[in-house]
Amino acid sequence: MSEFVEVPGGRIAYEVTGDATGPLVVLAPGMGDLRTAYRHVTPALAAAGYRVVTTDLRGHGDSAAGFASYTVGDGADDLAALVRHLGGGPAVVVGHSFSGGTAPLLSVREPSLVRGLVLVAPFARPVSPNPVMKLMAGLVLRSPALWGMYYKNLYKGPRPADFPAHLAAIKANMRERGRMAAARTMGLDTKPEMAGLLPRVSVPALVVMGAKDPDFPDPRAEAETVAAELGGPAEIVMIDGAGHYPHQEFPAETTEALLRFLRQVAPAGDGVSA
Repeated sequence: MSEFVEVPGGRIAYEVTGDATGPLVVLAPGMGDLRTAYRHVTPALAAAGYRVVTTDLRGHGDSAAGFASYTVGDGADDLAALVRHLGGGPAVVVGHSFSGGTAPLLSVREPSLVRGLVLVAPFARPVSPNPVMKLMAGLVLRSPALWGMYYKNLYKGPRPADFPAHLAAIKANMRERGRMAAARTMGLDTKPEMAGLLPRVSVPALVVMGAKDPDFPDPRAEAETVAAELGGPAEIVMIDGAGHYPHQEFPAETTEALLRFLRQVAPAGDGVSA
């Protein structure tokens, strides 16, 4: 059941589950994915007493396509609009991959809206792809079929039983007008807004990384670098055997880490409603 918040240039889709009076948790997926990426995590968070909101990125899912731009900063603005629309939070914001950059940027721009961050396989620093990688990314992100092949390759652990249906939904969505272009723009973004940003993050953070994530030459080193650069307290959870999607490959382990962090920074029943 999609609901929408209007933002300049279009609207952003979201879905709410769980306790309407519980602490707010907002989960944003990565580029080229849908909010249903969190389908195996959301039920446990809701059952634990949280107001859980999953959102589609601009240009993806049920959100509008045809925005003028798709930067990390745009994503942070969209999350800010969503949290305000839901009462102002403050929220624990979970961001995966591309959204692993938008979430910390939001916390710096709008500190009153964020009480904690969970960064899953995050691209939280500026990116400098070599020309060959940039060319390959540009080609892959021009075709829903090629993106689907690449997406599958990012899973190094077990794929969930409903993975074929999830992948089919992604490719069907990417075939809609403007959506592949949105994903391509995000995928080629070098994220200049992230330069020098992490030390300015003051809220507690959890970095979750798959130990076999093929998007990083050394996943543990990347997680340690991000955690060390964050200005607030940060911890790391490595998910053994997981690739770029630990929340889908190992949802039980990922959910356990999320709940442990949530109980520290936003315990359900603490009287802070969303």
